[in-house]
Amino acid sequence: MRDATKIIRSTLSRTVPGEPLSAGPVFAAPYHTPGDSSDTPYTYARSHNPTWTALEKAIGQMESGQFASGESYTASALVFASGMAACAAVFGTVLRPGDVVVLPSNAYYTARNLLQEHFAPIGVTLRMSPTAGNAQAELLEGARLLWIESPSNPGMEICDIALLSEAAHRAGALVAVDNTTPTPLGQLPLALGADFSVASDSKSMTGHSDLLLGHVAVRDPKLHAKIDQWRTLTGAALGPMEAWLALRSIATLPLRLERSCENAQRIAEFLTTRKEVTSVLYPGLPSHPGHELAKQQMRYFGPVLSFVLQDKTAAETFLSRSMLLTDATSFGGVTTTAERRAKWGGDVVPDGFIRMSVGCEAIEDLIEDIAQALDAVR
Repeated sequence: MRDATKIIRSTLSRTVPGEPLSAGPVFAAPYHTPGDSSDTPYTYARSHNPTWTALEKAIGQMESGQFASGESYTASALVFASGMAACAAVFGTVLRPGDVVVLPSNAYYTARNLLQEHFAPIGVTLRMSPTAGNAQAELLEGARLLWIESPSNPGMEICDIALLSEAAHRAGALVAVDNTTPTPLGQLPLALGADFSVASDSKSMTGHSDLLLGHVAVRDPKLHAKIDQWRTLTGAALGPMEAWLALRSIATLPLRLERSCENAQRIAEFLTTRKEVTSVLYPGLPSHPGHELAKQQMRYFGPVLSFVLQDKTAAETFLSRSMLLTDATSFGGVTTTAERRAKWGGDVVPDGFIRMSVGCEAIEDLIEDIAQALDAVR
């Protein structure tokens, strides 16, 4: 069965005559638990919820796949209240004082900040290097965890997940991949050797810019149990309404991702023809340093691209003159958004650096609008 069919069908309820195709959210804190509680599938909402179960089953199926050898594996997923809650679960489960974590110096800023501000002070050592060129491979000796983000955000750098995972395992380290930008439909970190696939599902997975949630997927039942315990103890629980909306939204992921990635490719190609643009960063471009590697490990190049204009004034003029680009942070929605990334701090990017999340509008309208906004920059 093809991916699109599996994803769409995974969001349906078990077929029962007279019952709805999709069950609604289950709102409950305690559940009825007579006798031995171990015989009851649900007891208290901080630990589990039937709507979570349905969502986790759908995501786990998406994260499942085959290794390069052809051997199949089954993944399981746990959902969280946000992408950062999912990141924190991996960090908190794996890292202890005295451990070493290797991570990209250009990974998602908030994940880096969490490690720097809260884990480093309790004795966790951070080793950082850029994503490009698989530079993290040189820092793995004695490490407990390797954190990967490919493509990196917002620089769109690519690294070899399979190569780094193999090197990390030889060094005795676990591997986690922030897979937010591609989604499991666009890239399967667990198939490439990672131990954890982590994502903010607020982005392309649910795709409507109205939800906050994340997930962690694993192949190893022991790692699943540890992540599950972390979620229960910390209370990083997703509300049932959000879980139900996410499950409904995931059904359209194949349509949304295909359209937004096609649009992103066209826009990236168009931007390379404009003299106002000094560089375009998108792994779908043959000129991108990581293009060939991205072709090997990604099924879609993603909806996010970045490009650089001359300076802050040029970038702000471009954004203000556009009629179809909503100036907003985050990414992965059906609506095209863009932002001058340097205004937030945390990322080493030029003042004229723009990160764009390409949506599902008609590509002709988007390119026409981008063209007239660039004309205003001259």
